[in-house]
Amino acid sequence: MLDKLDFIENKYEELSRKISDPEVIADQKKWKALVKEHSDIEEIVQVYRQYKKINREISDIKEMLKESSDKELVEMAQAELEQLEGDLEQLTQRLKLLLIPKDPNDEKNVVMEIRAGAGGEEAALFAAELFRMYTRYAERKNWKTEIMSESYTDIGGVKEVIFVIEGKGAFSRLKYESGVHRVQRIPTTESGGRIHTSTATVAVLPEAEDVEVEINPNDLRIDVFRSSGHGGQSVNTTDSAVRITHLPTGLVVSCQDEKSQHKNKEKAMRVLKARLYDMLQAERDAEYANNRKSQVGTGDRSERIRTYNFPQGRITDHRIGMTIYQLEAFLDGDIDEMVDTLITTDQAEKLKAVE
Repeated sequence: MLDKLDFIENKYEELSRKISDPEVIADQKKWKALVKEHSDIEEIVQVYRQYKKINREISDIKEMLKESSDKELVEMAQAELEQLEGDLEQLTQRLKLLLIPKDPNDEKNVVMEIRAGAGGEEAALFAAELFRMYTRYAERKNWKTEIMSESYTDIGGVKEVIFVIEGKGAFSRLKYESGVHRVQRIPTTESGGRIHTSTATVAVLPEAEDVEVEINPNDLRIDVFRSSGHGGQSVNTTDSAVRITHLPTGLVVSCQDEKSQHKNKEKAMRVLKARLYDMLQAERDAEYANNRKSQVGTGDRSERIRTYNFPQGRITDHRIGMTIYQLEAFLDGDIDEMVDTLITTDQAEKLKAVE
């Protein structure tokens, strides 16, 4: 670990020199890239320097204790040594956390897709509740939500909704939500009063930057059609809805929420880029499939991750074995306790690889 930290500190000093070089400053693109790299490792360098300072102080006190016979001075020195050793342990743990490779997508916006699964109308109603839960969570974080595409049932359930959540660190907080969410309750549509189990799937994709996904216009087939609402009634009298097919992959994205064909095309392209980026990442991850997967996981959408049990008022996350008995608050967007535990568990597993 110390060799790695020495290397990072040397890199930091080298970058400090470069970003002060007039020739480098003249090349703004290069300078900005170096400034970002410098900023990314600044915290770990500052913590490491504090770690080395405390280590030196501990060595000095231990040396002094060997030579001193003054009882009062020895007691004071030992008390200080105990405090410093505690501080050093805390800094060591912090350095280990900082050495965990950062997910390059953590600061990105999120493209979230929620679809009704098994359970018919009840599954669609549950999908609508999940949609509300995540939009309420976004409100609590002062993040912006924008719907890309939505499809509802006649009684207000969600067949499918695709939306973007814009905010600093949105992906870092929401990436663990991908998977199958299961609900157990007596449906409002059930007259017999029996508990049913229904599901909805959630996909969380980092929104791709233009530079990360290059799309050849010749690879796209763009169809326009007339928007329709519940029951198929016409919402628009013009062909404003857009369907984009990416021919090499077969990915299809439709958008009809806006009255403007241009805006619908823009929204559909945002979703298409996110899906293509996710596909590229999955291919890259497959190359490292021999590495132990995190228990928490962030990708498998067929994995049942959580159960929402209404009769018992509980939410259980099956990946970490955590149960919260505050179902109403949770569905109102108060999900930070669960998210924090998922993050901490993931970090603990990754720490094992660093140690």
